[in-house]
Amino acid sequence: MKPRILITGASGFIGYHLISAALNAGMEVHAAIRSSSKISQLQHFNLKYVIPDYTDTDSLCKLLEEYQYSYIVHAAGVTRANSEEEYKTLNAVYTLNLAKAARAADIPLEKFVFISSLAALGPVSYNATWPIPDGANANPITMYGQSKLLAEELLAGQKDLPWVVLRPTAVYGPLERDLFVLFKTFKRGMEIHVGRTPQQLSFVYVKDLADAVILALTAPPIHTGYNVSDGNSYDRYALANIFKRSLGVNMLRIHIPTPLVKLFATVSEKVSRGIPLLNNEKLRELNAQSWNCNIEQIRRDLGFNPNYNLETGMKETLNWYKENKWF
Repeated sequence: MKPRILITGASGFIGYHLISAALNAGMEVHAAIRSSSKISQLQHFNLKYVIPDYTDTDSLCKLLEEYQYSYIVHAAGVTRANSEEEYKTLNAVYTLNLAKAARAADIPLEKFVFISSLAALGPVSYNATWPIPDGANANPITMYGQSKLLAEELLAGQKDLPWVVLRPTAVYGPLERDLFVLFKTFKRGMEIHVGRTPQQLSFVYVKDLADAVILALTAPPIHTGYNVSDGNSYDRYALANIFKRSLGVNMLRIHIPTPLVKLFATVSEKVSRGIPLLNNEKLRELNAQSWNCNIEQIRRDLGFNPNYNLETGMKETLNWYKENKWF
């Protein structure tokens, strides 16, 4: 009998690739979605769909017991919200509710994997000494990062739950939409940067992240958190340079002063009906000196060995965008 796994946030970009990896690992996948979720991209998978109520621990417990899950991957959450309270509720309280339900439910649970974010730790200084231990000196600089850190802290209180936390850095790959906005700008011949301060950036290809999740599900360690990247550090121009080489386009490099971008972000927040892609939260992340991170712990404990660097991952990603006519 195949082990049964519940994947929350299944309709999202990362959720899609988690589903693919779990199916390839021989698992029976149940996709947790919202009633309003768009799931057309999932139709070719053999899935069972469920709609959890994250506000109700008893309801969650009944759902888990009904389907007797061996594994739970909690990838649901928001990267943009209207308030600090909304971030906390959707990213931290809902995580705690699902964890409590998993503890209380009579199910054969082997592992609960929570997809956090490197934003929970925050950036480091440009000249930070390495290796910095995973989870050391957490100092998130955004409400999003604070909500993810709170989720980790609440999860740590669930001592009887076999949880593992993964903190991916910037995730890219087929179906990703936020970075794709930047790629469309590149395609139009504009390479736009905020300020001129040197930066160190890190990335992880979504297939490598999905592999890390499968390793976390099946490896012995519990009650620990791991940073996830491709193990490399890149300067602020690396993404654009790889784009130019991959698609053979010429781009005009433009540096916009940070105060001007901050003014634009502030105005966008005030006039936008929704939550703008470029806001002051995102600007703080974009201006950080270094998002480099150490992945020695996940290499050692889980045997994680990324298959992609930024060059190879971007080539595969851009080919997918071209083949699927996103440009």
